[in-house]
Amino acid sequence: MSKDFKVLFIYPNTEMATLVPINLSLLTPCLKEAGFEVELFDTTYYKWEDINFEQKKVELLQLKPFSYKEKGVFYKETDMYEDLVKKVGTYKPNLIAITLVEDTYGLGMSLLDAIKDYEVPVIAGGVFVTFSPEDVIGNENVDMICIGEGEYALAELCEKMYRRDDYSTVKNLWIKKSGQITKNPMRELTDLNKLPFIDYDIFDKKRLYRPMHGKIYTMIHVEIDRGCPYNCTYCEAPHLRNLFKEEGAGVYYRRKNIGRVIDEIKHLARKYNPDYINFNAESFLAKPVSELMEFAEKYKEIGLPFWCQSRPETVTEEKIKILKDMNCQNMQFGIEHGNEAFRYKVLNRHYTNKQMIDAFKIVEKYEIAYTVNNIIGFPDETRALVFDTINVNRQINPTTMNVYFFTPYTGTTLHKYCVEKGYLDKNAKVHQLLDGVPLKMDTISYQELKGLQRTFPLYAKMPENMFDQIRIAERFDDEGNKMFEELKRRYYEKYFQASPR
Repeated sequence: MSKDFKVLFIYPNTEMATLVPINLSLLTPCLKEAGFEVELFDTTYYKWEDINFEQKKVELLQLKPFSYKEKGVFYKETDMYEDLVKKVGTYKPNLIAITLVEDTYGLGMSLLDAIKDYEVPVIAGGVFVTFSPEDVIGNENVDMICIGEGEYALAELCEKMYRRDDYSTVKNLWIKKSGQITKNPMRELTDLNKLPFIDYDIFDKKRLYRPMHGKIYTMIHVEIDRGCPYNCTYCEAPHLRNLFKEEGAGVYYRRKNIGRVIDEIKHLARKYNPDYINFNAESFLAKPVSELMEFAEKYKEIGLPFWCQSRPETVTEEKIKILKDMNCQNMQFGIEHGNEAFRYKVLNRHYTNKQMIDAFKIVEKYEIAYTVNNIIGFPDETRALVFDTINVNRQINPTTMNVYFFTPYTGTTLHKYCVEKGYLDKNAKVHQLLDGVPLKMDTISYQELKGLQRTFPLYAKMPENMFDQIRIAERFDDEGNKMFEELKRRYYEKYFQASPR
């Protein structure tokens, strides 16, 4: 039954980062099922940065050149803030809900400031809100925040607002009224199997386009689990797990029933006609072989090529063979760091380089393309340590390699460490993974790390007799930039089999 109550979601997103967020794709059907009207303001296609995320990856040799123009995807030519003001004025929402991550917190707050004169109640949610609730609720344009999962909390809030009931006791929410903040306890964690199917209708149809290996695919993203069973010090997942446990809300890491996942994929495939599926799981292979075999057997009814990510220590030949038979065509793995002792002590990742390299050889044997994630700039990083990571990459043959900066997200163990060591101001805000944030440490400078980031794939792929030339290309002066452009051209021709567009 339709109710006269409108919700406007605001999604402040990194420019041209087209990965569709699962959270809004689930919140939307939850509200629709309850009878509420939902619309979205999405910043993805607005020009507000010097270079967009995907194009920066191309420039850094992390992504094969591609063109969204072939699919009719262009920047919006209008002003982002003016468009938001018009949207609120014409749609007249009863509630504005904004989702925030640390990378786009500043953008999100500027968007709320642009529409503050409308005096529509605003609720903020997202992982950054969960770890920095006082900062977010302290903003004058935020009236409520959601701690943790929001599917049922937001639906309950809308129902109470629609009925003009008191909503000050809704679990998971902090409510600010007349300068006073009511901090409600957390509710029991959501049973993933009881959630409605993902709904992408709130997004522009073109938002399902994703670049991969030089081509653009229509890709749907399917949530098969939530959380992560591992304890990496640079990740927020372990702290979310602890938070929910301490609050008595339940076990954060949950996997959907296989039958439910298959039913959802069939529904999404019929509705959106995808070329590709992305399984939204932190570590796809972190499950028993018997469960993977059951999934594989039922997936035969679908058969679409898919992409997934996992960890090196979850790889076995039996599991990779199952993935190959399922039509897995792309995988992604986190190397993160190539020094075993550093990786164990600082990152809390427990496997040897031999285990990791052997795992990649298995993936290569079954001819599944794969990407590796590398991170540089960790606290106490040195040039020699960066080269330990480069040397691991030299021993394998990934299709592409990502080289991200260590990004000290609030709520992680390494964020706390960096603040305590004086490497990072406690109020510092990160930008995104390709930029991180400069740490005030003596072992290596941010500028040197930027040079190593752009030359990392060159060092990893090209012969050692070219290292002197690559070292020149690390510099951001005229000589260094000229050398980098020349080496980049060679890299494209030899390793991407395509010239830069």
